[in-house]
Order: sequence, then structure tokens, then C-alpha cells
Amino acid sequence: MGKVILQITYEVKSELREEYLTLVREMKAHFAGEQRKNYSVFEQKGKKNSFVEQFVCASREEFEALEDNMTESSEQLVNRLEAMLKDGARYATLVEAE
Repeated sequence: MGKVILQITYEVKSELREEYLTLVREMKAHFAGEQRKNYSVFEQKGKKNSFVEQFVCASREEFEALEDNMTESSEQLVNRLEAMLKDGARYATLVEAE
């Protein structure tokens, strides 16, 4: 089985942009650092305050374990993020073609 990518797309309330960018640094330290996930956050070109979080998983098993492996710290970060969103988040799961 090939790689699986989880993309989470959302728009942040403009008045919370700076607070969000601080949170992104915490999320990167947590997910990429402590949790050792292949995790990145991107801002959409030409669309200020519109972001995409991306987890790249080496296998379907690693992808399926993402939610199961959420720690209390992970959940707190996600809850803080959700309070900053303009209209909720959209999720896309991409599976590598073989």
C-alpha cells in the first residue's frame, strides 16, 4: 500500500491571524517534533488566511492510527484551532496511485 495524505483546509478569522500563526508553530513542534509525523501547514497563494494542514503517512495503517494516537496535548491544540476558524474545515484523503 502506498502513502496516504490527509489535507485539512480552512479559513482563519482575519482578526485571529497572528494568534493562529503562533498556534501553527506550536502545532508543528508537537506533531512534527514530539509526535514524529510528516506534518506541514501551507497558506494558499493569493487567498490570505486560507490554510491547508497536511499529514503524509507512509501507509494506510499509519493514517488510520492518526486519530487513535491523539494525545491530550494534540486535542487541546485542535480545540484551540477550531475556535479560530471562519467556517469550519474540509478534509481530503489522498491515496497514492500504484
